[in-house]
Amino acid sequence: MYENNYPNNYDHTGQSQNVMNRTNQNQGNGNTYQYGSNGSFSGANSGFYTERGADQYGHGKKPEKRNHGNSGTGKKLLVGICCGLLFGLFAGLGFQAIDLAADIIGVRAGRAQVQEDSVTEKETQAVEEESGVKETPEETKVNSSQSVQTTVTDVTQVVKDVMPSVVSVNGKYIERMTFWGQEFSQEGIGSGSGIIVGKNDTELLLVTNFHVVNSAEELTVQFVNGDQAQAQVKGVDEDKDLAIIAVQLGDISNEVMDQIVIAKLGSSDDLTVGEPVIAIGNALGYGQSVTTGVVSALDRTIGTSATQNMSENMDTEINTFIQTDAAINPGNSGGALLNIKGEVIGINSSKIGDTRVEGMCYAIPISDAKPIIEELMEKETRLKVAEEDRGYLGITGVDVKSEYSQLYGAPKGVYVSSVTEGSGADKAGLMRGDIIVAMNGEEVTSMAELKTELQYYAAGTTVTLKLMQAYPDGYRENTVEVTLGGQSSVQ
Repeated sequence: MYENNYPNNYDHTGQSQNVMNRTNQNQGNGNTYQYGSNGSFSGANSGFYTERGADQYGHGKKPEKRNHGNSGTGKKLLVGICCGLLFGLFAGLGFQAIDLAADIIGVRAGRAQVQEDSVTEKETQAVEEESGVKETPEETKVNSSQSVQTTVTDVTQVVKDVMPSVVSVNGKYIERMTFWGQEFSQEGIGSGSGIIVGKNDTELLLVTNFHVVNSAEELTVQFVNGDQAQAQVKGVDEDKDLAIIAVQLGDISNEVMDQIVIAKLGSSDDLTVGEPVIAIGNALGYGQSVTTGVVSALDRTIGTSATQNMSENMDTEINTFIQTDAAINPGNSGGALLNIKGEVIGINSSKIGDTRVEGMCYAIPISDAKPIIEELMEKETRLKVAEEDRGYLGITGVDVKSEYSQLYGAPKGVYVSSVTEGSGADKAGLMRGDIIVAMNGEEVTSMAELKTELQYYAAGTTVTLKLMQAYPDGYRENTVEVTLGGQSSVQ
């Protein structure tokens, strides 16, 4: 049992400690604890002492707070460090989990991509075997559900196969000028391109533009290995700006014959806008060069020298062309526009279009040109006669211009202004005022064209002229035969 004695002295503090005089004797264990009036404490088994300084009623001065120093700040710092370490630990574990998941997904996607690439590679190889064109795809991802496929096309094999069928065409021209009644002339040089389109028993046949060979005194063809040979005009179509020229097989070496090939003509009817194309030609006369692009537009109607008569109320033919951004510069005229299979789909022309813009070049569709090419290839090749051996009509003439044709109703052709006495024309009955409109079935619309036709006839040759002669009731057609005289007969 515990016995507690509570004296009148009692001390009470804010920390709920009681200081009072009491004697507590524990009879169970023999221990005696003594609280003195001065706040002292003694016990049988303790030897420490505590002084409170309490008054009689226990309301003395408050106990002083312990000065912990920096121990509180240290604990906070330690707690912060521990929290940071824990956060870093969990964050690292989270990132490791994300990386692991991404690796797993990447492996699966890689396997699927390998399978897709395998299928694509097989398809690409099949296309390359068919067309000879190698393609390198580079895919750029736009988002998770959309991608853009870009293709870099290698045309080296196509160019290697087709280049031997394209030639350079160089011509010499006589430029004539009149100043104060005096005629002056000087020699000029022009360049263009051509495509080998056929061969017969004696000739190699090439197609080019009419404006490349028009009025040329001499034509030279340069083949892929640099060898050159003389060429002659076989037939022309001025309205379509097409011409066939021929090179005698006897003028071509066996080495060249082993290297050249005949171009494969394709179809321009199957073209689509955006389809890749290749242009080969003698750009600027520097030799064969290659440019690439796409089909920019189809069936473009462009005004040419043959279609400019529309404003003159003359019958004319509207021509359409392939528009491309592949560079077609002067010298490329008559060259080949190819598809990726190496087939000719157009005949380039640098004369068509506006020189003030870039990236807009044109070519004659091969489907339109094929019938004309086949027709011109059947014509007889005419060889030019040396200048000293050429025949002459014995006339002077001027062109019937469009305004005079409309004003007086005169046909276009060569107006005979004078006839040399004793010449072939004089003997055939030609008179001043007659208009020559054709010679040997070839239409003549200018004095320049008449002179070009006469280059193929020697003195003593008889030609047939179609004339339009004036009568009171208008012009009547008449046909006469003229025996050409030598140069001395017109002097």
